[in-house]
This record gives sequence, structure tokens and C-alpha cells, in this order.
Amino acid sequence: MIKTIKEIEEIRKQKREELDLRININAKTKEKHILVCHGTGCTSSKSPQIIDNFRKILGENNITNVRVIQTGCFGLCAKGPIAIIRPEDTFYAHVKPEDCEEIIKTHIIEGNTVDRLLCKDIDGTIVKRLDELNFYKKQKRIALKNCGVIDPENIDEYIAFDGYKSIYKVLTEMTPDQVIEEISKSGLRGRGGAGFPTGKKWSFAQKEQAEQKYIICNADEGDPGAFMDRSILEGDPHSVIEAMAIAGYSIGATQGYIYVRAEYPIAVQRLKIAINQAREYGLLGKNIFGLGFDFDVDIRLGAGAFVCGEETALLESIEGKRGQPRVKPPYPASKGLFGKPTVINNVETLANITRIILNGAEWYSSIGTETSKGTKVFALGGNVNNVGLVEVPMGTTLREIIYDIGGGIPQGKAFKAAQTGGPSGGCIPAEHIDTPIDYESLAQIGSMMGSGGLIVMDETKCMVDIARFYLDFTVSESCGKCTPCRIGTKRMLELLNKICDGNGEEEDIYKLEKLAHIIQKASICGLGQTAPNPVLSTLKYFRDEYREHVLARNCATYTCKAISTIQINPEKCKGCGLCQRKCPVNAIKGEGREIRTIDPEKCIKCGTCIQACPFKAIGN
Repeated sequence: MIKTIKEIEEIRKQKREELDLRININAKTKEKHILVCHGTGCTSSKSPQIIDNFRKILGENNITNVRVIQTGCFGLCAKGPIAIIRPEDTFYAHVKPEDCEEIIKTHIIEGNTVDRLLCKDIDGTIVKRLDELNFYKKQKRIALKNCGVIDPENIDEYIAFDGYKSIYKVLTEMTPDQVIEEISKSGLRGRGGAGFPTGKKWSFAQKEQAEQKYIICNADEGDPGAFMDRSILEGDPHSVIEAMAIAGYSIGATQGYIYVRAEYPIAVQRLKIAINQAREYGLLGKNIFGLGFDFDVDIRLGAGAFVCGEETALLESIEGKRGQPRVKPPYPASKGLFGKPTVINNVETLANITRIILNGAEWYSSIGTETSKGTKVFALGGNVNNVGLVEVPMGTTLREIIYDIGGGIPQGKAFKAAQTGGPSGGCIPAEHIDTPIDYESLAQIGSMMGSGGLIVMDETKCMVDIARFYLDFTVSESCGKCTPCRIGTKRMLELLNKICDGNGEEEDIYKLEKLAHIIQKASICGLGQTAPNPVLSTLKYFRDEYREHVLARNCATYTCKAISTIQINPEKCKGCGLCQRKCPVNAIKGEGREIRTIDPEKCIKCGTCIQACPFKAIGN
């Protein structure tokens, strides 16, 4: 069923008219579409059952002008499962399978909104439309443009929104050199961590002479709390496939591989569907568009090793070897997969390519900062109200992301730090909350962009324990090839455990710092070179917490149980007994209006009493 360009354009025209209601609230149509998130997060909360219930109820009521569409992630995961009714753009949050009948009866049949399910903003304001939410107002969606808009398993819907228009443009209007020049002029940098210029990487591979070259999409997203790449693959897989074909044309490659972790079953399934659809339409394979260009894509599953996110370890894994990094140089652009020139880009990087080709380098470079162009997708998590997926122009400040988009810290608690870049990044303290989020600004304060995880931490978090958490992760994920990473990070973790257990000495802090710098310089790959970052950044900004753990044998946040002491201040206690009623282990003594005391033998240091006390009478 190979399609000609005329057939593709006809699909685009007809389908775009049909789908106008998805993006135009004034669309002149009697038809409605109920868009339901079918990404991993909402799927875990029964969104497939919601989709089935909607379709069943519509069928039972013989309603034929309403379609139920599965989409990728809308971004506002904290409100999921989400159902949006277009064209009126009504936003229903926390939808349950049993709510479907009421929505159909009240909204579809009677023409009224189901007020109890309307989304509420952080200030309690009821929001009827998606674009009224503060969460979306400062975002600019480029990589996420189609996520939450199209059915990712329907190639016609992707085509309707200019899908496969970019590859046709480059094949008919541009030389490989012109494609690379356009990507270079756009200022696009790799979104996988280090921020290497994408056009320059493509240029290096193009100049290499070889019978075979490869394009690889790195979808091995392993940072704790990160789900940017997964969401793009689940919501818009064709954008990545098309971008890989464009990259293949520019460097002279005919084969691409998407290396995706097997723990992403929905993403893998949608990639398989998308690849098969593209092949069936003649958009992958031999003689694409009849223009003499051959390019195909296959999937390779990763087994969940964090180190395989490092590009050379990824190559080893695809080749069927143990996932361990190679010594560089040579770099993959000259000697990569099977010894051939290879371009490796991550999912988000590729998701920008088609937009740049269609809209031009000047359009893209007008967004962002002088040295960090375009937008960045972040998985916003931790102690923040609006947990979810956000895409903002480079240069947006941390404060804007956390408070304007993220809705601030739950329960009005104070912001303490944010971790960017996952285990490879660093902690940004409150004093730097107005730092613009771009490659250079983050590097200056000891952090990094990374792939896009952004974990927010409130005043209750112990930064020594945070450093220990990330280091424990990298220790377990080290491939063991080089001694500095294999042994050095283990020694650092032992020192952190010693400090958190109340056995630390002041000398251990200096040992920790010295060892961190050695590991940074001596490790083979990026995993070992960046593993000390969480420790170094917390030592830089929260050194007093380390000293308190060591010198006072105390953890002010009660996280490190071995050195936490919880007491009731008799001068502040009012004898209300609220702490006593909330204590899960009955460790608090006292009757009537007596001053309460804590039995240290029974106390498990859970902190429940601290949270319960209205008089702030409980603490160290």
C-alpha cells in the first residue's frame, strides 16, 4: 500500500480538515472528540478502561458524532487521568471509569459541563479550558507539539499535522550539506546531557568515507524521575522516525536503530506500530517517495543498564556485547556501530528536527538564549504541586518553572533545592532559584542540564541523604570497567553511610571531597566523571548540614534516623494531645492537659508528631 506524494498530500488535506477541532475551539463542526491520555502515567490509573467505557456508552446511546481518541501525555500528570473534549477544550481531571456515563449524559447529550470533574488550578480556581491553566501559559511546545493532540498509533493523524513533510522537503529542495547547515544555524544542541551541537556532530559523520553509516536514537532514559523521552515516543513516535530519516539523508546513512529500554512497553509497542505504518506507506525502506533515497529503522531493546545511556556503551549493547563504554577517541562519528561512522542523538533532540526543517533555522534560533537555543523538556517531580512534563524556552528561570508552572511547594513549605541532570547533575539551592535554565548558567553553579529530570526538594529534605541516594544509584549502575568508578564511588558511598549513621568524623568530609575530584578526572566515561556531582554540589551549598551530621551528630530533618532526636519542648507544649493521637506507635505519654513526653525506646522517628503539632513544640 505504498503511497505517492499526491496520496500523502491528499491524506494531509482531508485529515487536517477533519482534525481542525483538535486545535481550533471555533471549529465549525457538530462532531466532538474526547481525547484521553493513554501514556504510562494515566494508563496505570485505568485510562484504557476509561477509553473503553466511553466507546461502549456512546455505542449504547447510538451517538455517532463523537469519537474517543487515545493520545499521548498532556503533561499535567498530577491531574491524571485526563479527558479533554474538543473543540470546546473542556478539561476534566482525575477521571475514573465510573465517571464516563455522567460525562456522556451531562456534557455530550445535555450540553452541560460536569462541574465536579473540571480541573482546579493551584489557587482553587475552576478551569474550564486547558489553555486557562497556569501550568501551560509559560510553556512553548515544540518537541511535545503533537503529544496530547494526535492518536500516536494513527499515521494519518501525524501526516495531517505536517508529518513526513520535512523529509520530502529535504529530498526535493535541499542537499545534505544544506540540511546540516540549517541544523547548525538553528543552534540545536544535544538534549541528552552534554549539549554538543547537533549540526557539528552530523557534519563530522558526513565527512567520513564509508560504505555504511548509521543513525541511532538513544532512548535509554535511565535517570530517576525522568520520563521525557518515554512520553515523546508514546505520544509522537513518527516525529522521531522522520527525523532519523532526515539525519540519514544528511550523512549518507541507510539504516537507523532506536535503542529503547524494555521497561517502556507502551513506547516500544507504539514504535513498532509506527515503523510498520511508515514502511507500508513507503516512508521507510527503499526508494522513499520514488526519489532514490533508502532508509529503514529497527528497534533494539535495552535491558535497563543505566550505563548504556552512554553512547559507546550503547553501541556495545547493540552489537550484542556487554554494555561497557569504549575509550574515546575514536568517537562514534568516525568509528561507531560495527566500526562504521555513526550519529547518536537522543529522542528529544530528534523531536526538534522536523520543526526546524519546516519553520527554518532563524525561527528556532529566535527562541531561547544566545548560546542555548530552542526549548527544553523537563520531567518536573518531587515536592511540587504540578508534577508533570513541561517544555519551556531556554533561559526560563527555575523560579518560573517551580512556582508559575509547577504551582509551588505542597503545604506551603519552603523551597530548599532542585536537582537537575539526575545522578549526573547537581543540587541548585534556594539562593540560585532565579538562575536561567540553560547549559552555561547551570554549569556555572555546579549543575548540568542532563536529559531533563528536575526534582524539587522542600525544607524537609536532608541534603546529605540526597547525595547518598544518587551515589547509591550510580554505584549500583557502574559497569565496573574502570577502577575510579568501580572502587572510588563505592568508597564515597561508604563515607556517606558512615556520616549518616552518626559515625562520621570531620576528616571524612575532606576525604569525600578529594575522592570526588579524583573520580571526576580519572573515570573513562560520563557515568564516572559525573557521579560525584550530587556530592560536590551539596558540599558546596549545604556543607553546614554535613558538619552538623559529623560534629553535632544530628540530622535536622530527621531523615537520618541514627542521629535524629525528637523531643517535646515543655515550654511550648499546650497539652492538646494531638501529637499523641497521631503517633503510629504510641510513643508519646501524657494525659489530659499534661505536657507530653516522647519515649525514645518506642519512637521510630517518623516525624508524624512534628507535622501534627500546631504549636511547633516538637523538634530537636
